Amino acid sequence: MFKFLRLFEGPGLRLCVLASALSLGLSAGSTRAEEAHAIAMHGKPAMPADFTHMPYANPDAPKGGRLTWGVLGTFDSLNPFIVRGLAVQQMRGYVVESLLARGNDEPFTLYGLLARSVETNDERSFVTFRLDPRARFSDGKPVTAEDVLFSWQLLRDHGRPNHRQYYAKVARAEAADPLTVRFDLAGANDRELPLILGLMPILPKHAVDVATFEETTLASPIGSGPYRVTAVKPGASVTLTRNPDYWGHDLAINRGLYNFDEIRLDYFREANGQFEAFKRGLYDFRIEHEPLRWHEGYDFPAAKSGEVIRDTVKPGLPQPSEFLVFNTRRPLFADIRVRQALTLLFDFELVNRNYFFGLYSRVAGYFAGSDLSAYGRPADARERELLKPFAAQIRPDIMDGSYRLPVTDGSGRDRTTLRAALKLLSDAGYELDGTVLRNRATKAPFTFEILVTTRDQERIALAFQRDLKRAGIEPSVRTVDPVQFDQRRLAYEFDMIQNRWDQSLSPGNEQSFYWGSAAADNPGTRNYMGARDGAVDAMIAALLEAREHTDFVSSVRALDRALIAGFYTIPLFNVSEQWIARWNRIERPKTTSISGYLPETWWSKGQPQAHQAK
Repeated sequence: MFKFLRLFEGPGLRLCVLASALSLGLSAGSTRAEEAHAIAMHGKPAMPADFTHMPYANPDAPKGGRLTWGVLGTFDSLNPFIVRGLAVQQMRGYVVESLLARGNDEPFTLYGLLARSVETNDERSFVTFRLDPRARFSDGKPVTAEDVLFSWQLLRDHGRPNHRQYYAKVARAEAADPLTVRFDLAGANDRELPLILGLMPILPKHAVDVATFEETTLASPIGSGPYRVTAVKPGASVTLTRNPDYWGHDLAINRGLYNFDEIRLDYFREANGQFEAFKRGLYDFRIEHEPLRWHEGYDFPAAKSGEVIRDTVKPGLPQPSEFLVFNTRRPLFADIRVRQALTLLFDFELVNRNYFFGLYSRVAGYFAGSDLSAYGRPADARERELLKPFAAQIRPDIMDGSYRLPVTDGSGRDRTTLRAALKLLSDAGYELDGTVLRNRATKAPFTFEILVTTRDQERIALAFQRDLKRAGIEPSVRTVDPVQFDQRRLAYEFDMIQNRWDQSLSPGNEQSFYWGSAAADNPGTRNYMGARDGAVDAMIAALLEAREHTDFVSSVRALDRALIAGFYTIPLFNVSEQWIARWNRIERPKTTSISGYLPETWWSKGQPQAHQAK
């Protein structure tokens, strides 16, 4: 039917240049296809095709100056797309771009970036991207369909586990011309996949060595983004300098963004030293995570005089939630009754009063403070239908919304929760031998290690250690530096850690990466608890297939119920605000996106308009 002008063959890659643009229309069995400036997961994009800038950006923000960013940890690689090494995450977006860019005021909508348009059909059985002919890499070479196909194949075969998982769902990829790429998604049953491909980082085929891609490197990458890496001090700092020839400076999606001429990332290996450096003005802003420090630590002269400004931001996303995570790969935590017992023993009321000024609340589940949360809500008819095959493993009180996390009297000596926990532990094969809880069969004491890396984590772990001693359990608390913590977390070399999973209003493929069975034994995923649950897998599949928003919400709530029922974590607290401290030399827009703070929208105070760069 179609005449092929050129055909390239390669392992796992077919690159076709078609004589007819008809191939970009309807595929067999598909319905209407639409080419558009943006694509939304559900509904329609909020911004019209002729929008001039995003509402959370200041289009008149002056260009110039420098932003110094204090980062906790270290790095040994500039490649964030592989498992190996500790990479500089800011390479993504600032240096390496994707086909589409997020609209941060919507649950999940993407607007044209490298691709000036996107086309798909109602079934989303394919997606076509048409590149902006102006798009250039920082070395001046154009971004082509060949680079897109190369990036897809490279990350599918050599990228991080999430990339391999997502991009392997593509049945076929081909180029209709040098600026047009079509991905055939037949059989994927994943309505999010066109958006996932839109967020794929695009790497230059001419500048990437496939043979060494999975090795760590400190070589400056070539990308199409607004900045280039101009200086690297291994493990200590990275300097990004704005590319004066950046191709996308006039795009509406970028207007008011990337305002600094230079961004320097300074790394600190220890949290207290990082804070002391901020007090001395050695970097420009910090996101505060410790309530005690936020309420009592900002009494230094610059904060009192107004040189340091403290902002409280309330995002519109599900509230970030902190958890103590059981590694169920460990035999000790394989029994759900043990996990339920330890959940009962955590005295939230005592910790919240003594450490957090009573500021926090907590819910069971992973989408707190949003319509997606199942906690406290009875399951609707669609949820019950989805969970029916797994009814035996979902507690009735979790289904009807009456389940609540245990509430203690806040004394640290609550006997009701202690009795309930010891009963569960007895059922699981443990008994008290004097003041020591032992395995009834082996007589081995019940002990494990809580791995922590910050002062706040250590305080919570020590408080939990005191709670557990009342039940004859003697855990150890081990504090390690951020580098070792990340290495052990990624390799699942821990018994228990504190962690949080940030969620959006449009959860999708990343849920498989967080808790899917296929991710449980794959190092580098975020399935830290090692969940292998058919109900969880089925609910993730359901949310990916949902077309209507109501079905999508029911699918996510059903996933939330399955995760709550697994008792994979001990919920600690929910964070409803973002605490930001910045030196007054940095300004930010008055309007905040639902995503919260966005450093790419900030600018240097006092930069004259005449200093604006291209």
